[in-house]
Amino acid sequence: MPDGRAGVPEGSGRGALEGLRIADFSRVLAGPYATMLLADLGADVVKVERPGIGDDTRAWHPPTDHDGTSTYFLSVNRNKRSIVLDLNTEAGRAQARDLVAESDVLVENFRPGTMERLGLGHKELRAHHPELVYCSISGFGSGAGAAIPGYDLLVQAVGGLMSVTGEAQGGPVKAGVALVDVITGLHASLGILAALRHRDATGEGQLVEVNLLGSLLSAMVNQASAFAVAGVVPGRMGNAHPSIAPYETLPTADRPLALAVGNDRQFAALAEAVGDPGLALDDRFRTNADRVSHRVELRDILTERLGTAGADHWSTVLLTAGVPAGPVNTLDDAFAFAHQLGLPGIVDIPVAPADGEEGRPSRQVAHPISLSGTPAQYRLPPPGLGQHTAEILHGPSDRPSA
Repeated sequence: MPDGRAGVPEGSGRGALEGLRIADFSRVLAGPYATMLLADLGADVVKVERPGIGDDTRAWHPPTDHDGTSTYFLSVNRNKRSIVLDLNTEAGRAQARDLVAESDVLVENFRPGTMERLGLGHKELRAHHPELVYCSISGFGSGAGAAIPGYDLLVQAVGGLMSVTGEAQGGPVKAGVALVDVITGLHASLGILAALRHRDATGEGQLVEVNLLGSLLSAMVNQASAFAVAGVVPGRMGNAHPSIAPYETLPTADRPLALAVGNDRQFAALAEAVGDPGLALDDRFRTNADRVSHRVELRDILTERLGTAGADHWSTVLLTAGVPAGPVNTLDDAFAFAHQLGLPGIVDIPVAPADGEEGRPSRQVAHPISLSGTPAQYRLPPPGLGQHTAEILHGPSDRPSA
């Protein structure tokens, strides 16, 4: 299938996190992404939403699916059950406390202090449920930055990511997706699993706190280390790399080609493949440090050589020679490439048909982790607002198995 679509994979029927219940009070991206990853691995995630509104991303469109549901919401909410609770009422808060009492993990990303005001803060709940793992996600922590709204664009700006993204002579540019939210969601899921490991050993839950700014600073890796260790404040370099060359995109006869040459052996293979083996012996380019110092001259030479053919040609030639290279794909090309490599791209989750209607599968991007014994499962499509309220509040108390 050209778009990388596949059916629901056959698995053992048991998820690695089966039997785990998560009360998910989070909205938008970082929290929902974390809980979806855990839900894919078998956890029963109960998504708590506001009456009549639900998760903010339900209104973030276009684009939408055939039913008019925001594709943004659909991207991070599969394998969850939705319950509507009005936390501004005592009845809603009581129902929330009942849900927490039956849960192993609570995840929230309200502004710091909100859950405490609602009587659902960590200290209060811990007094009644010492085994609870409580994950709090914020923009800038619960201290001096508590009042600053935690939006991805804002964090990319004040956290330094935009200062190193974009062309050298241009202005700062944000990443094409809400990358900081995604990274923070990964950190949240890692923290939750670590806390659960501790709870299983000791019976004690704990507070897990992650914030967008801290997650971004950690994810800046070599750039952050350059400042922390050497006092270097990096700037924008377009698609070039501050410490490796050639490690950037270069023009070809039709579209850009990404070259990721990480060592001298690969550079020698590149020189041979482009018909100029003497480049590897040139004193300007003999070592990586030399190439970094003379990156402009090297870029000019390679641009002339690569301009004789298109990106697909050079990708084939260079990969055959052992040189990491590939064209700059659009997203449809990327899914097709994953399919070509036998990697999961898009999966179809069966949807039960409504009365008088034909059920259409929910198309979802595949879970990124492969487990040999307990693979990710695609049990439920993203839920309608409050779809499972009656089932959860008034149905049997047994947790559904994965």
